[in-house]
Amino acid sequence: MATERKRPVISDGLPSQLPDIDPEETAEWVESLDGVIDAGGAKRARYVMLRLLERARERNIGVPPLTTTDYINTIPPEREPWFPGDEFVERRIRAYIRWNAAMLVHRAQRPEIGVGGHISTYASAAALYEVGFNHFFRGRNHPGGGDQIYYQGHASPGMYARAFMEGRLSEERLDGFRQELSHAGLGGGLPSYPHPRLMPDFWEFPTVSMGLGGLNAIYQARFNRYLQHRGIKDTSDQHVWAFLGDGEMDEPESLGAIGLAAREELDNLTFVINCNLQRLDGPVRGNGKVIQELESYFRGAGWNVIKVVWGREWDPLLAADSDGALVNLMNSTPDGDYQTYKAESGAYVREHFFGRDPRTRKMVENFSDDEIWNLKRGGHDYRKIYAAYKAATEHTGQPTVILAKTIKGWTLGSSFEGRNATHQMKKLTLDDLKTFRDRLYLDISDKQLEDNPYLPPYIRPEDKSDEMEYLHERRRALGGYLPSRNTKVIPLQIPGSERFGDVKRGSGKQKIATTMAFVRLLKDIMKDRAFGDRWVPIIPDEARTFGMDSLFPTKKIYSPHGQNYTPVDRELFLSYKEALGGQILHEGINEAGSVASFTAAGSSYATHGEPMIPLYIFYSMFGFQRTGDGFWAAADQMTRGFVLGATAGRTTLNGEGLQHEDGHSHLLAATNPAVVGWDPAFAFEIAHIVERGLHRMYGEDPENVFYYLTLYNEPILQPAEPVDVDVEGLLKGIYRYSPAPAVEGGGIKANVLASGTAMQWALKAQQLLAQDWGVAADVWSVTSWTELRRDAVQTEEYNLMHPGSEPRVPYIRRKLAGADGPVVAVSDFMRAVPDLISRWVPGDYTSLGTDGFGLSDTRHALRRHFHVDAESVAVATLRQLALRGEIAPAIPVEAARKYAIDDVNAAPVGETGGDS
Repeated sequence: MATERKRPVISDGLPSQLPDIDPEETAEWVESLDGVIDAGGAKRARYVMLRLLERARERNIGVPPLTTTDYINTIPPEREPWFPGDEFVERRIRAYIRWNAAMLVHRAQRPEIGVGGHISTYASAAALYEVGFNHFFRGRNHPGGGDQIYYQGHASPGMYARAFMEGRLSEERLDGFRQELSHAGLGGGLPSYPHPRLMPDFWEFPTVSMGLGGLNAIYQARFNRYLQHRGIKDTSDQHVWAFLGDGEMDEPESLGAIGLAAREELDNLTFVINCNLQRLDGPVRGNGKVIQELESYFRGAGWNVIKVVWGREWDPLLAADSDGALVNLMNSTPDGDYQTYKAESGAYVREHFFGRDPRTRKMVENFSDDEIWNLKRGGHDYRKIYAAYKAATEHTGQPTVILAKTIKGWTLGSSFEGRNATHQMKKLTLDDLKTFRDRLYLDISDKQLEDNPYLPPYIRPEDKSDEMEYLHERRRALGGYLPSRNTKVIPLQIPGSERFGDVKRGSGKQKIATTMAFVRLLKDIMKDRAFGDRWVPIIPDEARTFGMDSLFPTKKIYSPHGQNYTPVDRELFLSYKEALGGQILHEGINEAGSVASFTAAGSSYATHGEPMIPLYIFYSMFGFQRTGDGFWAAADQMTRGFVLGATAGRTTLNGEGLQHEDGHSHLLAATNPAVVGWDPAFAFEIAHIVERGLHRMYGEDPENVFYYLTLYNEPILQPAEPVDVDVEGLLKGIYRYSPAPAVEGGGIKANVLASGTAMQWALKAQQLLAQDWGVAADVWSVTSWTELRRDAVQTEEYNLMHPGSEPRVPYIRRKLAGADGPVVAVSDFMRAVPDLISRWVPGDYTSLGTDGFGLSDTRHALRRHFHVDAESVAVATLRQLALRGEIAPAIPVEAARKYAIDDVNAAPVGETGGDS
């Protein structure tokens, strides 16, 4: 017996388990729909259904929205606003910029240079940008403040070409594209992509690596609201624009945060996705439709979606499509075919697109092949684009995405347009140049092109021409030229040293970890009202782990909606507290978004003229390893602030295992030239490092760096700052913390270098060496392995460039010059971290570290396993002395046996807090 087919609980987004309380009425409604279909056809029925759904939403029925619509423009012709610009003049301006952008790249491919570049991305997006430049993008002199614009990285030649038209860049500068050293010296060329660090008065936001532009734009728009709601700056009239590619949307970062933008109702944000249907090697969705796919993603996430698919030439055809045959073709044609159509001819399109249905074939029977070929895509029609931009900027309550269909390589000729290899094509043939010139109606003679096809001329109109006057007038009206970056120095009034003094006194009889010491320091600093308001704590859902929940009651968690619920922990002193004016950015389990917030806050001094101090704290394992690309972009954007790798170390965060225990973040951080890395052992070291960092990044002569500090969760008795502490050495990376204890007869000399939590093992090893073996070992605190290395590398570079001058000596060599005996270095990181300085350490050097994967166990067992505990340090020191012939070879053998360093169960429980 056949079983009855069970209906799904959810069908097309509609709950089907609801009971039918009036089957007769339901049947009447179904019959009515059948009647509309029979009488008016499918198209009419579809319209009625969509109108009913729209009305249902208006009446708050709660019907789920459609996630995709037909493959046509969202804004119908009758609802397009009047276009306020001069169409002819704007087309001429666009032609000049198109030409110069292409020549910029083409000339960079001349035989003696050959540095490459990308022609086709800007060619596809020129109209998208120019409508913005002429009508929407506000410069920083606009009364409401400037917009923030994330230009698509590969479209940078177009931005340079426009700046040339505006008189901001010279021909000489354009010819330095991708030649930042060899062309007129450093600063005389142009970087390949939007790199603020390489062109600090021009670019604001780095957008290559792809995917980060969209992510960072969302968090920039969110940070604008944060500044507004905290009363720091009125950003209500500022808009964030992000120009992205359809292929770029495959990056997880591109779509990963769109839910936040909708959730926080960021109607100050617009994505413009250039849908040229082509990635670097071929179609984005050859067998599908990327615009429809993206519409579904964004609409489902809660965005306002505007599709700009077809140019105005299609409007009469769509108006005449009485039975929906043309729309059906548009809906069913895959992107791979659309790409092919633009690489073929009008006759091909007639046969293979319109010819697939006799009704659509008839629609174009009176069209010539050229007229069919001239049926443009919406992303090249400035009227359609203007209508979309205007709708986006006027829309409230949601962010907007504009999906604009274009052709990669548009106007560059048949060799480029829609071709799979377009992205890799860097130069045009002589025939290509002539065709391109003719298509743009430019006054360039054949002779100008033939004399040297490698160096076709840059061109722009006369200064008093209609085009130039119009171009300058539009930018004056909109608040100044773009791209442009603010370079004004705005120092902060940093509190005096006394504000950093409390943690320098130590913790007395209370054991506290360096993480908690930092939190105490932060709370002291933030008591300074004006300066305290400048801090932006950023936490990825680990506030309680790091002791940052103590900020909840006073500083509160930022929420654009306030707190509209009763928190479950409301009776607790440290209850979770959200507020519109909250200071803390609590990002959830979201390291990528946290880095984006760090970047937005840490570059606010340039973006908004408001220096803010981001403090991003995270599990150290999930910082540079997981989001190193974001930190690299932060460095490019010249972000300033503090990042804290909490629960650091491969053995200190015990019990968590392989993917939580960090033994290499300093190695990764060392690869980023903007990161100043520190591994402090004590609270007083942290105080000096933070105070110095604030002056370096926010003082009268700020540096474009950010500080990385590793902090530990192992509680220890924090010592008071020594009276005669070597502050200079502490801030340069190394100082002698504990001189060797007195040993009978003076003892044999040795040196132990330690950082972070390893200082506790080094100090115990110092005792073991003295009492058991008569060795007098100095213990040195290495606050920064990476800064010591950088100093040494810079010293060597100076000596290379000044071979006739007195050689400089690296700081680490000078510091250890008078230290007798071998050097043993140890940290809770892999050996490659202390080995960063090995080449410059005078005398014999060896290192201990936590190489390999992390493991779950007790701290003392883990340290014995990795041979970084005090006993292992002592044996390593004795072995070095034996190799030097200063003690008998049998002594390290005896010590290894005595301490049983091969047995994790023989490791004594440490006296620095035990296991967590």
